[in-house]
Amino acid sequence: MNRLLACCLLASTLAFASPPNIIFVLVDDMGYADLSCMGSKDIQTPHIDRIAKEGVKFTDFYSNAPVCTPTRCGFITGRWQQRVGFEFAMGYTAEQQRKVNGLWVNEPDIHSLGLPTTQPSIAKFLKGAGYATGAFGKWHLGYKDEFNPLHHGFDEYFGTLLGHSDYYTHHYMDGTNALRDGLKPVTVEGYTTDLLNQRAAAFIQKHAKEPFFLYVPHQAVHAPFTPPGKPLAKITKEAMHDGSRADYKAMLEKVDEGVGMIFTELEKAGIADNTLLVLSSDNGGERWSDNRPLFHHKATLWEGGIRVPCLMRWPAKLPKGVTTKQVGITMDLTASFLAAAEAKLPSDYKPDGINLLPILTKEKPEQARTLFWRIDRSNRKQWAVRSGKWKFIDDGHTMDLLFDLESDIGERHDVNYQHMDIVHDLKAKLKAWETEMDASERDFVVK
Repeated sequence: MNRLLACCLLASTLAFASPPNIIFVLVDDMGYADLSCMGSKDIQTPHIDRIAKEGVKFTDFYSNAPVCTPTRCGFITGRWQQRVGFEFAMGYTAEQQRKVNGLWVNEPDIHSLGLPTTQPSIAKFLKGAGYATGAFGKWHLGYKDEFNPLHHGFDEYFGTLLGHSDYYTHHYMDGTNALRDGLKPVTVEGYTTDLLNQRAAAFIQKHAKEPFFLYVPHQAVHAPFTPPGKPLAKITKEAMHDGSRADYKAMLEKVDEGVGMIFTELEKAGIADNTLLVLSSDNGGERWSDNRPLFHHKATLWEGGIRVPCLMRWPAKLPKGVTTKQVGITMDLTASFLAAAEAKLPSDYKPDGINLLPILTKEKPEQARTLFWRIDRSNRKQWAVRSGKWKFIDDGHTMDLLFDLESDIGERHDVNYQHMDIVHDLKAKLKAWETEMDASERDFVVK
């Protein structure tokens, strides 16, 4: 009996000593308070809540940017997206330029640019560490074949390439077919979120006996606000944001259903405890979302545009039912995943994120962070810095604003005049960061 028990304990220890499976579910445009575990009263997310109940919930987590594309770039590369050239989301509102013979010229084709394959990729690094890699969802890092996820280290890809599409026809508003299965344009019947949930579950089934990295960047709850069972006649710019909180609720609860499917497959395979499962949002919520108690929304640098939910579960390593105020950002997940996988990285790769895992396990103390954001569009200019509890905002060069986020999470009380020394310090750090970003070798910019 003792020998049997010892064998069981040894098998358990060896299983947990192996690199974890890694799953990242990225919701699109989800509000800070839209999950039950984050305070929602009307939207029910029991499967997502389970991640928090059995793992760690962040209160002070941020997206790399206030919109889609740059945050996704920050995650894939593990670096500031400005180093590549992504300041804003690609699409019909983008302000794009590319460098031609040393000169910057406007790029009118909204489908022409993308993340170069010369840039670092978490999928390539994990693939090199022996992981099977799959991405199922909204890519939004390039429409052309040369930018396809398969060329960025993913073994499998299924999803929509552009910033949004009809949830039933999978076409962009200009009629472009956004749906791909690998490199192949496909026509598939079904509601986008359902299709992604099914493919993600199938990937786990297929690779349950080997380490795998599963990236599920949902299109939901991005506009058009099309709930399951309610297809639109046609999406247009004018009708893009039609909908209701009830539509939004149904869309997000479909994402939660998919997380339930992920748990089911993990438990069937007996690998749930040694799987690092993370869920977050690519930016703050939009019009039908609930961002309370934060101010403002997506596409701004107020807290409502960049502070997002983040939940992390890994029973073999992380504590259970813990809430942390450790400040984090999307690209920290990249560093954390690579560290968990013990991936060997190129000597010239310098991540901008940090590994959060030893902080969460108390192997290291909480770390003070200084994080930066920038919007530099013709119709909106904002800069923001968070350092410790302080948040500095330059709102369109109109004035300097300073907020104490520990006592004023809603950014209602400007204390700039009381702490001019702090403002001066944060502005100097911002200038140094901008100088470094703008010195990057870039062939294009998207603003």
